[in-house]
Amino acid sequence: MTPIEGRPILTAAQMRAAEDRAIAGGASVETLMERAGAGVAEAVRRLAGGAPVLVLCGPGNNGGDGYVAARILRENGVAVRVAALAEPKTAVAIAAREACGGAVEAFPDAPLEQDDISPVVVDAVFGTGLSRALADDTARAIDGLVQCAHLSIAVDLPSGVNTDTGAELNPFQLPEYSLTLALGALKPAHVLQPSASLCGAVRLIDIGLGLEDIGSPRENVSPDATIARPWLIAPLVNAHKYSRGMVVVIGGAMPGAAALAVQSAMRAGAGYGLLFAAPGTDMPHAVVQREWSPEALSAAIRGKPKVGVVIGPGLGRNDDAVAKLDAAIACERPVVIDGDALHLLEERHFAIFRQRATIEDRDQRVFLTPHAGEFKALFGDWSGSKIEAARAAARRCGATVVFKGPDTVIARPNGHTNVALGGSPWLSTAGTGDVLAGVLGAALFSAHFGAAEAAVWMHAEAARRLGPAFIADDLARELSAVRASL
Repeated sequence: MTPIEGRPILTAAQMRAAEDRAIAGGASVETLMERAGAGVAEAVRRLAGGAPVLVLCGPGNNGGDGYVAARILRENGVAVRVAALAEPKTAVAIAAREACGGAVEAFPDAPLEQDDISPVVVDAVFGTGLSRALADDTARAIDGLVQCAHLSIAVDLPSGVNTDTGAELNPFQLPEYSLTLALGALKPAHVLQPSASLCGAVRLIDIGLGLEDIGSPRENVSPDATIARPWLIAPLVNAHKYSRGMVVVIGGAMPGAAALAVQSAMRAGAGYGLLFAAPGTDMPHAVVQREWSPEALSAAIRGKPKVGVVIGPGLGRNDDAVAKLDAAIACERPVVIDGDALHLLEERHFAIFRQRATIEDRDQRVFLTPHAGEFKALFGDWSGSKIEAARAAARRCGATVVFKGPDTVIARPNGHTNVALGGSPWLSTAGTGDVLAGVLGAALFSAHFGAAEAAVWMHAEAARRLGPAFIADDLARELSAVRASL
């Protein structure tokens, strides 16, 4: 079993294409199924602790993987029961069932009888490519068995989710598994909500598709991959505050939010923090404060080698805020646009972003950081895959879009996307978005690659370290330890 950080994400169609390439290269369907079943059997054997196992098999090749796993477990002395939803329909699945040996039970009905329940349940009913809801009786039987099991393992995907969107196909809540074993590659459903929360821990089973070098930890800007631990630049021996990066935060109606953003930038590694806010604002330590004017902004950044601008936290949405946004974009430095500023963006701004996106210059980059409500206000309603929605938005506006949430998706105008793993639900508190905006401002010049990925990872890591019931100020303070660890 392989951890999934920095690994590629394949849609159902891409997965079929990868399997076809492997077969054209000399592998057989039987070989791929044997590898998948062997990987599942090894995981079950290691985790089940000798307890009896119930393997649920569907009629397709996912069921075939289950028959192979059951056969190998039996050969290793594990007590295994197999229950089939229907007769296998593919030649390889039929052969796998015949080779499995032993009795195959009928699929249990809902509600369950006591004899149906097993301490370890392996769901190999439906995997990649499912597009319709399960029959209610089937879904409720799987639900009951998984809920009653001490250990529940989904083969490739939990039965009843859409591979490409992560949607639950049944009208009622599906069960949460202990572990999901992704076969060959991750799928969108492993990382997108709501299905990601059903998967439990996700680990990868290599079945020989030749994807080993795609999305490795230092290539986390590869198309459609999960975010890996970032690789950040340590200050050189001759470093000074400007060489480490200057983050300028432009405040407005609620200066506390802007102050939180600039404090977060400093704790995430920026060498200099400048806050444009009204006099009397409660200032973070080591941050310089100035009154706003376009001329003051130009003077502050003139001649500085590394400057990132953050605008939006606490900005407000009046005419003065629009003028500040225009000035931030016009200064032609990397700009992070968050919060209120997202609601002020217009097509004229998108035209500027698209023009900049054609320039290979890190000093021209633009980042938008919307949550779901802000995304809808900017780009309209969306349905289907959050990955595809973010990708389309980035192409439309010409900026990198950090579509925040429990399954944050980062999309670039060139179509590359990355997805964060396991966002903490405790991030759902006021001010945490302001913290992320500041971290991204700092990461613009400290990340060897993927500033947005580095910022999202650091933000999530700070939350993980804090555990439950923190506030945004706690999150900002924790960033110092996170940055030190990198």
